[in-house]
Amino acid sequence: MIRQIGNSFVLDTEHTTYGFRVLETGHLEHLYYGRRIRLDEASLEAIGEKRMFPPGNTCIYRADHPELSLEDLCLEMSAAGKGDIREPFLEVIHADGSATSDFLYEKAEITSGKEEFRTLPGSYGKEEEVEHLCVTLKDSVYELTLELHYYVYAACDVITRSAKFVNHSQAPVKLNRIMSMQLDLAQSDYVFTTFHGAWAREMNRHDVRVSAGKYVNESCTGTSSSRANPFVMLSRKETTEDTGACYGFNLIYSGNHYEAVEGDNYGRTRFCCGIHPRNFCFTIAPEEEFEAPEAVMTYAKDGFGGMSRQMHQFVREHIVRGKWKHKNRPVLMNSWEAAYFDINERKLVNLAKAGKEAGVELFVVDDGWFGTRNDDTQSLGDWTENEKKLPGGLKRLSEKIRALGMDFGIWVEPEMVNVKSRLYEAHPDYAIQIPGKDHSEGRNQRILDLTRTDVQDYVIEEMSRVFASADISYVKWDMNRIFTDYYSSMLPAEGQQEVSHRYVMGLYRCMKVLTERFPDILFEGCASGGNRFDLGILCYFPQIWASDNTDAYCRTQIQLGYSYGYPMSVVGAHVSGAPNHQTLRRTPLETRFHVAAFGICGYECNFSDMKKEDLEAVKEQISLYKQWRDVLQWGDFYRISEGDQIRWMTVSKDQRKAVGFFMQILAHPNASRAVFRAKGLDPEQTYHFYGRERQYDIRDFGDLINTIAPVHIRQDSLLHQAAAKFVKLSGEREEHVLGGDALMYAGVQLAPAFCGTGYREAMRVSKDFDSGMYFMEAKEQICERGE
Repeated sequence: MIRQIGNSFVLDTEHTTYGFRVLETGHLEHLYYGRRIRLDEASLEAIGEKRMFPPGNTCIYRADHPELSLEDLCLEMSAAGKGDIREPFLEVIHADGSATSDFLYEKAEITSGKEEFRTLPGSYGKEEEVEHLCVTLKDSVYELTLELHYYVYAACDVITRSAKFVNHSQAPVKLNRIMSMQLDLAQSDYVFTTFHGAWAREMNRHDVRVSAGKYVNESCTGTSSSRANPFVMLSRKETTEDTGACYGFNLIYSGNHYEAVEGDNYGRTRFCCGIHPRNFCFTIAPEEEFEAPEAVMTYAKDGFGGMSRQMHQFVREHIVRGKWKHKNRPVLMNSWEAAYFDINERKLVNLAKAGKEAGVELFVVDDGWFGTRNDDTQSLGDWTENEKKLPGGLKRLSEKIRALGMDFGIWVEPEMVNVKSRLYEAHPDYAIQIPGKDHSEGRNQRILDLTRTDVQDYVIEEMSRVFASADISYVKWDMNRIFTDYYSSMLPAEGQQEVSHRYVMGLYRCMKVLTERFPDILFEGCASGGNRFDLGILCYFPQIWASDNTDAYCRTQIQLGYSYGYPMSVVGAHVSGAPNHQTLRRTPLETRFHVAAFGICGYECNFSDMKKEDLEAVKEQISLYKQWRDVLQWGDFYRISEGDQIRWMTVSKDQRKAVGFFMQILAHPNASRAVFRAKGLDPEQTYHFYGRERQYDIRDFGDLINTIAPVHIRQDSLLHQAAAKFVKLSGEREEHVLGGDALMYAGVQLAPAFCGTGYREAMRVSKDFDSGMYFMEAKEQICERGE
C-alpha cells in the first residue's frame, strides 16, 4: 500500500515499510526501510533527522537554509555539484559545460498496475498486485526532469525502482551517469555480499564489511557477467541464514552494471545500482528521454533465507512470464558432452533412443549442426543445416526424434559471427569492430552489432526461419564471448559510448519479437554458462544454463550461490559423465543426479556408451524426478548446510511434501553420526520421513571385501568385477514417522556411517562426495495415496 501523509510517502508491503519525505528545499529525504512499522504524521516527524547547523567543513545547500548540508543527509537521489560528495545517482553535462544539477520535488502520483517500459524489460503484475508511485523532480535552472518510479509488490515484500530522465531544455545534454536506485541508510558497518567468479566457477559468495570508504561490484564485460552477478545483499554482521536483517538487491538488466556501497564520514551507508558509468555517455536531445533499468529490492528480518524466498517468489510471479511460467520443465538430454562437434543423424538418433528408454522427454542437438561447423573457428552466422551431418536437415531429424515420442530442441548463438563465414564475407560491417584496427576476439568469434535495426531484423528473420523449419520445442540461446573494441559503424564518433547500452536494447528487441512469434518454445538462456544470468534475460527466457561446469561438487557451490537471489525453477542443471569434463573429478552417479534434481534437471552424457547398470540407475532417477518434479521445481528452497556437509530442502507451498538433500564433501574417519534437520515444514503436521533403499557396490570397498567373502578376491580382478554384478551390499534404509516440529528442531538421526570398523547391514556409506535424498510427506498425503 502506498500512502501520502502530509509531505511524506509511506510504502508498505506485507512485512516491510519504506518511507521518505519532501523537505522544505524540495529534496527527498529517506527516512526508513525495514520491517513493517506503523507510521503516521507524528511518528514520521519523530523518526526524521533534526538539523540546526551543518557539520564543519561542509557546504550548505542554500543561504536560506544554513542548517542543511547535502553531504550529511539521507537522500532518495543525489546529483553532482551541490555539496553531496558521495556516490551520485545522476551526472549530467549541460550545454554550458556545467556538471551541477539540482533536482527538486515538483509533484507525485499514485496509481495501480504497471505499464511496460518503452526500451527495456521490467517486472509486471495485475492492478491488484502492484501499486505505483511516480515522483517527478525538476531542475528548473536547466529545464530537466527526473522521474523516480516506485513499484510495490506487497505480497512478495518487494519494491522495485527505476528512473526516467527527460530533457525539456532547448539544447542537448550529455548524460554521463544514471542509476536505477539509491538507498541511504542511517547506520554504517553493513556487510556487503557479492557473488564473483569466472567461467566454470560462477557465483562464489564474498562478504566484506563496509564501515568507511567504498566497495564496488561491477561488470564491464558487456554482459551481467560471471565475474560479478548483479544480485547483491546488505546485512548486519550478526545476520545468519535464519535470523537478522538482510536486504537483497538486483537489476533487471543484461549489460554492464554497477553496485556500490559507501560508508560516509557521518555514520551512514549509501547503496546505489544501475548501468555502469564507465564507457557510458548518452546525448539526450531536446524533448528526448532516457529510461534506466528497473532495480529490485527486498528486506527480511529472518536472515538470508527469508530474503531469498521473497526474491524467489518475486522472480517466479513477476519476472518469468509466458506459457512456461508455471509449467513443469521437461527432462532433457543435450548432445554436447556426448559428442561435441562430431555429430551426425545416426549418432543423434541412437543417443535419443537410449534417452527415450531411460525416460528423457526432450532431445537437444547442441553446436555443430549448421554450416561447416566442425570446430569453433567457423560458420557462426550461417544458419543452414550441414547436409553431410543431417541429410534431411533439422526437419527430418526432428521427425525422427518426434517418432520416438520425444520433443526436439536445438542450440543457436544468434548474436555472433565467425570471420570464416558467409555472413561475415557478405556483411563485415555487421560486426562490432573498429574499422582499420586489429580486433581482439573471444572464442574465435565477433559480436553482431545489435545497435543497428537492420542487424536486429536480420537476426529476427533468420532465427524465425530456423525455428519454423522443423518441429522445435526448445531453443538454447548461447553467447560465448565478452565485448572488446566497442564500435558501431552506424553511430557518429560522439555516439560511440552509447554502443554498450544500445546493444542491450537491441538484444531485448530480438528476444521480445522471437518469444512472441514462438510462444510455445521453451527458451533457455546461456552465455558460456552463467556469463549472463540475470533478471533481464529471465523476462524473456524462463530458465538459464547456470554454468558450463557440470562437476557435481562444483555445482553445489554454484547453485548455492544462485539460490540467494534466484529460484531453482530458473537454474539449468545437468547430470554429466565421470570423470567430469571440466575437472576430471569422479563423483557418484547418484550425487550427480541429486545435485541436478535441485535445478531444472537434464542429462549431458553419452547414453550410447553407458554401462547397462548405469542406464538402469538413470532410468530410476528420471522416474523419481518426475514423481517429485512439482516439489523440486516449484517448492520453497531452504539452505541447511553444516560444516562440510551440504544440505538443501525444497518444500511444497502447502507444506505437505518436501525433499531433502544431504552431501558429504570429504569423508572423515571415525565420524559415523549425522543428523538431518528439516526447515520449512508445518510444526503441527505429522510426516513420513524416508529415503531410497540403498545398495552398495562391493568394488567401493576394495580388498576389504575379503573380510566377508567365502573365497579370496583380488581387487579389480575379473572375479571382483563378476561378483559385483551379482552381489550388492544392503545399505541405509531410513523410515520414520514424526512431527514437523521434531523434524525441524531435533532432526532425524541418520543411520551410522561406515568408519573403518566393519560393515553392517543398513549402514550408511558416506565416501567423498556421496549424498542422499530424503522425502517427507504429510500423513494425510500418504492416506490419499492408499499407503
